[in-house]
Amino acid sequence: MLEIENIRKSFGPLEVLRGVSLRVEQGDVVAILGPSGSGKTTLLRCANLLESADSGRLMFDGEAFQLGRASRRDGARLRRKTAFVFQDYNLFRNKTALQNVTEGLIVARKMPKAQALAAARQALEKVGMADREDHYPHQLSGGQQQRVAIARAIAAGPEIIFFDEPTSALDPELTGEVLSVMRRLADDGMTMLVVTHEMGFARTVSNKVVFMEDGQVVEAAPSRDFFRNPQEERSRAFLRTVLAGALGEESERIK
Repeated sequence: MLEIENIRKSFGPLEVLRGVSLRVEQGDVVAILGPSGSGKTTLLRCANLLESADSGRLMFDGEAFQLGRASRRDGARLRRKTAFVFQDYNLFRNKTALQNVTEGLIVARKMPKAQALAAARQALEKVGMADREDHYPHQLSGGQQQRVAIARAIAAGPEIIFFDEPTSALDPELTGEVLSVMRRLADDGMTMLVVTHEMGFARTVSNKVVFMEDGQVVEAAPSRDFFRNPQEERSRAFLRTVLAGALGEESERIK
């Protein structure tokens, strides 16, 4: 479904991505792990053409994109088949939950209003927010706002959803709400590429793990293999650091 080859990206003298490649099959839930500054978010944004890579090649749904030369039209065409969930929700503050979901359907995708409303209400129902459709963002908790953002993502029927640290701004209880929604999406077969620090989610929901550091992929493996027997010493050191006291707690939150 999605194949990324040799993506490179620099911000001035700082090389953030140094020849990253990965492959995502239909139905995969791929967790991208790594320390802060390893290039995870930049990779996600380049893969959705929200950020212009310096070079590399992307194959999606049978179409090739040369990332160093991708146009705005290329980005718009790719994003008609994808969705992106940001860590800070990115909702319109002056629009209700329902309006936040319908806005892109009506304006960007030119969907008839009645059809957009039906799709939006179905999506809000799926994330448990049907009873909050008339609420504005300031009337919602962080977890509820993120669930509206996920509803906005799934309403358009994307082939893949990119999640950028979707729980990083939430406290543990609200994190559980969002992870439960993501687990249900995975159970329904949604293809997802997820930058996350939630080890429980990565271990029990994702089927593949990509571990990054310093703009490179250090290890890529099935999730079970990565957590049971990581092959690289840097992967083992990372797991020793982050798993202490966290894995069991996070696994409980996403049940």
